[in-house]
Amino acid sequence: MSLNDPNWGRGGGSRGPGGGKQGPPDLDELWRSFNRKLNDLFGGRLGDRRPGSEPPSRMPSGAQFGGGAGVIIAIIVAVWLASGIYIVVEGQRGVVLTFGQYSSQTSSGLNWRAPWPIQSHEIVNLAQVRSVEVGYRNTIKTKVAKESLMLTDDENIVDVQIAVQYLVRDAKEYLFNNRRPDDSVLQAAETALREVVGKSKMDAVLNQGQKIADDATPLMQAILDRYKTGIQISKVNMQNAQPPEQVQSAFDDVQKAGQDRERQKNEGESYFNDVVPKARGVAQRLLLESEGYRSRVIATAEGDASRFKQVLTEYSKAPAVTRERLYIETMQQIFTSTSKVMLDYKGGGNLLYLPLDKLMQQVAAPVIDQSGVARQLPAAPEQPAPAPEATPRSRETLRDRGRGER
Repeated sequence: MSLNDPNWGRGGGSRGPGGGKQGPPDLDELWRSFNRKLNDLFGGRLGDRRPGSEPPSRMPSGAQFGGGAGVIIAIIVAVWLASGIYIVVEGQRGVVLTFGQYSSQTSSGLNWRAPWPIQSHEIVNLAQVRSVEVGYRNTIKTKVAKESLMLTDDENIVDVQIAVQYLVRDAKEYLFNNRRPDDSVLQAAETALREVVGKSKMDAVLNQGQKIADDATPLMQAILDRYKTGIQISKVNMQNAQPPEQVQSAFDDVQKAGQDRERQKNEGESYFNDVVPKARGVAQRLLLESEGYRSRVIATAEGDASRFKQVLTEYSKAPAVTRERLYIETMQQIFTSTSKVMLDYKGGGNLLYLPLDKLMQQVAAPVIDQSGVARQLPAAPEQPAPAPEATPRSRETLRDRGRGER
């Protein structure tokens, strides 16, 4: 009979809620119901009971009661022992604790340990890539100023944000050597990053952010190994590096000025590379031309000196003949540049005019031969423009020279 029966405590099962006498439940009926259930559960003899008859109202024997309790205890013990079975997935490691103290480690698969409270276990994922953020949380816009603001070597303040990825290398060290190993990673990353940034210039931090993060990685690992956290740093990514928001505009002006300086410097170098080679080429050409002129003048002077020496040698052998030849050569040079010749004889007061140009034109006129065919005589070479007429001084000079020869 269940305690939730609406007729419990009302005297009989056939009476409704409003009829019959009200009173406590029938203890004999309760005992008979409980005895019947025990017989059904533990295999009580049912042959002595006729169909439709109620079981005898008597207390269970000690053997029956002890056998039922043993079965219940056995079931409870089996369930308690089965509670020590646990499964470790691939990539994880199980750590068994005996009375709260480290006992052993188990690999992946189905494992068993002594049930609680004797032993317990912890599952540590060694393949999971964990991460912590330094200087921000979740997004780079959610900044944590006490972590991100750092002082550089040139006494400037920069806002640096990094993300650290790490793996659990040793499950025992990860669980027992530090109370909060994830916070240890955060603090070690911040410490190492501040050390690297404090030894770097501001321009290096802003322009070579990933290099700063790579330099801080071995320092983080050294700190974590010193505290035996059982954590291995896998990657440190630079998320953002910029000056504080309060001085962002001033820093942008400085960056723009630096870019203008670099641009003008590049333009100057380009102009230098264009002008200097040309100037060097012109200087080299002038140098080569001067060397050529020098060689030509020296060769000409040496040739004139050699010719003069040869003429001097011949003159020393026959002075008269040499003077005559020189005179003839000089007159030939003079007459080739003029078409008029004035002749002056001794004893005459008139000058004779010799029209050389007219004579040459007559020579170039056509001549009729004996056969009656006109043929053109070869024309004399074209004479240059006539030179100015000789002055009285020049005539006196020629007259004296002619007299001396006669």
